[in-house]
Amino acid sequence: MDFSISVKVKRVFQNGVNAPPLPQYATEGSAGLDLPACLDSPQVVAPGARVKIPTGIAIEIPHRHIVGLVFPRSGLATKHGISLANAVGVIDSDYKGEIIVAVFNQGDSEYVIKPGERIAQLVFLPVFKADIEETDELKDTGRGAGGFGSTGK
Repeated sequence: MDFSISVKVKRVFQNGVNAPPLPQYATEGSAGLDLPACLDSPQVVAPGARVKIPTGIAIEIPHRHIVGLVFPRSGLATKHGISLANAVGVIDSDYKGEIIVAVFNQGDSEYVIKPGERIAQLVFLPVFKADIEETDELKDTGRGAGGFGSTGK
């Protein structure tokens, strides 16, 4: 079974910036492509700070029913408190601009992002278009309208 798609990548970094490597999978079983930081020099992220980190690339997603999702890297999050300010970045199929990663430092000490450092990961998933249909009733379930904590611990 082949679940691959062809995604075009365009380098869009500014003059003077060393070109980082193109996104790549770290291992054969990796779900996400690692996104490297496209920086001239190291970028300090103070505790509690949010910083926009350019990747130096734009992509062309081949179909409206595919989305690119940008996730934090688990190692940066668990070891240094570096996550994404928006939890998950959404790259719509019609967006053609540079991928910018909004990094947030949840840790107690500053973190320095080095040029070319892998700062996030990009995963491609299918998207279903929803046809919205207003109704006065929804089907009953065992859970019903039970929300936060309603299913127990």
